Amino acid sequence: MDKLFKDREHAGKELAEKLIHLKGNADLVFGIPRGGIPVAAEIADTLGCPLEVLLCKKIGHPNQKEYAIGAASLTDIYLIPHEQVDEIYLQEEIKKVRKRLKEMQRLYSVKEPKTLNQKTIIITDDGMATGRTMMAAIRLLKQSRPLKIILAIPVASTAAKKIIEPEVDELIILYEPEWFTGVGAFYQDFEQVSDEAVIARLKKPK
Repeated sequence: MDKLFKDREHAGKELAEKLIHLKGNADLVFGIPRGGIPVAAEIADTLGCPLEVLLCKKIGHPNQKEYAIGAASLTDIYLIPHEQVDEIYLQEEIKKVRKRLKEMQRLYSVKEPKTLNQKTIIITDDGMATGRTMMAAIRLLKQSRPLKIILAIPVASTAAKKIIEPEVDELIILYEPEWFTGVGAFYQDFEQVSDEAVIARLKKPK
């Protein structure tokens, strides 16, 4: 299979073209760090919106860390019950996730937006495998009562689309493969995004 996207910036540009109708009507673009930041930055630049960091990370299964059984932000948790996952493990993982999120908050100088009330917001990431991290992110943002939540994703599994679609006002997915082997399978360059790269992009003049 040919790779769909050269890199995350390319994916962001492709998404921005599908969101051009929102220019002048969107208020904020949120990226989930770290991989979602280069994607969000391209959208924010095209639409002329502020770029924001949405601090949220997945909670992995004890036997397979890449398999998300939920996600956590600094204030919210979204979990899918699994029989083989005990409460002690969950609490330890949530503690680790939140420690890392606090590090990111400090490193990236993330401040809460003044208000999301009656704002039209766009959320993005570099892809969506299970949708659980995104679910936690959306539910976190809903607490601030935005007017409209638009989710724009380069590539997503059908399973993720199914659980996320009812949660948002508009969903844009560039590619929904029949067989989903992992987000990185659809990128030529899927190198891990460093903290330094995120910081540099956040400091880039608007």
